[in-house]
Amino acid sequence: MTRHRRTAAVGLVALVAAMGALLSPAAATTVAAAAPDLTIVTDAHYEVRPADRLVRVTIDATAVNHRSDTKTRRYYFDGASLAVLPGAKGFRVTASGASPGVSVTKSTKDYTLVRIGFGKRVYSHATFHFRLSFDLPDPGGSATRDVRVGSALVTFPVWAFATPSTAGSTVSVTFPTGYDIQFEQGSLPGPEASGGKLVYRSGSIDKPLSFFAFVNAQRAAAYTEQSATATIGGRSVDLAIRPWSDDPAWGRTVADLFTRGLPVLDELVGVRYPRTDRLVVQEAASRTTGGYAGLFDPSTGRIEVAYYASPFVILHEAAHAWFNGALLVDRWADEGFASYYAELAAAKLGIKATPPKLTADLAAAKIPLNAWGGVSREDSGSKTEDYAYAATLQLAREIAKRAGEDGLAKVWAAAAAHEAADQPGNAGPTAAPSPATPSNPETTDEPTDWRSLLDLLETRTGQSYADLWRTWVVRPDEAPLLDERAAAREDYAATVRAAADWELPPSVRRALDAWQFSQARALLAQARDVLDRRSTLVHDAAAANLRLPDAVERAFEGDAGFRAASTEADAESAAIRTLVAAERTRPANPDLVTQLGLYGSSPDASIADARSDFEADRLSDAVANAESARGAWLTAADVGRERLLRIGLAALLALLLLGVAVRWWLGHRRRATLAAPPDPPVPG
Repeated sequence: MTRHRRTAAVGLVALVAAMGALLSPAAATTVAAAAPDLTIVTDAHYEVRPADRLVRVTIDATAVNHRSDTKTRRYYFDGASLAVLPGAKGFRVTASGASPGVSVTKSTKDYTLVRIGFGKRVYSHATFHFRLSFDLPDPGGSATRDVRVGSALVTFPVWAFATPSTAGSTVSVTFPTGYDIQFEQGSLPGPEASGGKLVYRSGSIDKPLSFFAFVNAQRAAAYTEQSATATIGGRSVDLAIRPWSDDPAWGRTVADLFTRGLPVLDELVGVRYPRTDRLVVQEAASRTTGGYAGLFDPSTGRIEVAYYASPFVILHEAAHAWFNGALLVDRWADEGFASYYAELAAAKLGIKATPPKLTADLAAAKIPLNAWGGVSREDSGSKTEDYAYAATLQLAREIAKRAGEDGLAKVWAAAAAHEAADQPGNAGPTAAPSPATPSNPETTDEPTDWRSLLDLLETRTGQSYADLWRTWVVRPDEAPLLDERAAAREDYAATVRAAADWELPPSVRRALDAWQFSQARALLAQARDVLDRRSTLVHDAAAANLRLPDAVERAFEGDAGFRAASTEADAESAAIRTLVAAERTRPANPDLVTQLGLYGSSPDASIADARSDFEADRLSDAVANAESARGAWLTAADVGRERLLRIGLAALLALLLLGVAVRWWLGHRRRATLAAPPDPPVPG
């Protein structure tokens, strides 16, 4: 939404009304010198005629000559000069029993001066009644003209007329039915129904020359619709422009600005035009937009733009196609950047822009922009509103000065893609910033509010904006959050540096992005504990000539929490100690007994397997193999001695058995010899 308020020149109009009461007497015999000598009281009636596009003003005046004749002098008035509203036309004057006349003697942007000839002499203490009528036609042209009389909208100023210090004049205003009538300034009692019309009547006015009112009347409008097409980023976007049927000029102006402005805005913002449906731009009166010059409803794709909206305001409303609560959720951010890009677009299009200016007077009404509430009719036109609109634009300019147009485009692209502010490999602006975003960035379901906007700006542009947030944005009770944020992000940056080629887990970045700084710092402390363990592991593994597996790194970078990484680190440390302890038991120069004990075993192979198992993250297997090798080396001598004993016993037993066998054989041989018969005699 964009606020706009009509600012009528009340002081000037009141002055003009006072001038209108200065009556110049003309004398035939002797001219009276003081205006109060002739008083005029009027009943001024304003009749609104929409069909004729004018307001008919009828002034019934009563003039009284208060001078007293003397024996030698007789006083009379035969005319007066009267200042009426600027732009008045078609003067007519009538009076009973006279032939008065009227002529315009001077016409300025502030008043019209007419000379009224009474057509007769008004002598001492005489009364003269005359009727002056004229029209206030709708001149067309500027949308902010004071007099506007149409089927949808009627605006015009209302004056009262009298001589100075003369009470009793009245004012009445008559409207056709069907209008919602309000007085932007001043007031009149009413309305009362009379003859099918609505009438407001002032009653007797004590100080007519101080009276001023400004009428704003609206009723349901008849619209015409024209189609337009804007070519945005190489694609055609359909527009429906809906001006009031009696205001085609508005339609032409708005159609031209939207068809030319949207492509320029698309290029400047750097994010593709977000809508795929037809955009409807409809003329409205300020009251239908809550007292603001524009209202964009993103859910329906309809923009209401006030009839008096300037080119800057129209481009501002066009920029709300991007900044409408979807890309950024805070009102100050949407309004500020809609104004910022409207200003840039106007410059590119060669259009004179009149953005809100942050004056010293408005600065006195300063509020934190986070305290700027939602749109309401009550706030429209307040200094707070005026300050906020001017301040948001100034802040947007300051942000853009640091970010650059390309930097802002990166921020809007990240916001549109719901990217989390902190990404893997990005240490933030406080230490070696890296605005690069991974090809598959982490996303968030949270909207881009004032907190995440600050984070996105810093991580995508490598600049710091916290001082701007302190100056313009945060409430007093929110300022400590910026201190907590600074400490947490310093902690985060230091931990990222310590992690080197390891990535911190998403849980840390989510806590930072959610501004849960206590949780983030607790996680960072756990991360540093794991990193300290990593340092010990790296040292111990290098000393053992081992390559560390990536299990601790995977656990560290995962979302299961740092406990898993700590547990894995403990297991790896224990495995290294076991393997080193096993290798230390390897005998340097084994004797024959030890060699005999090692015969048939392969502890060196077990150690080799343990190393392979460790580097492959098979820690239980590595420990088992290392323990096996260690056991083999520690028991080799005992096993050798046991084996040697067994060998000796076996040899002795073998000798005994051999002796028994020899003895048996020898005994068997002897027995066989004794038992044999003698040889028979040999024949001779």
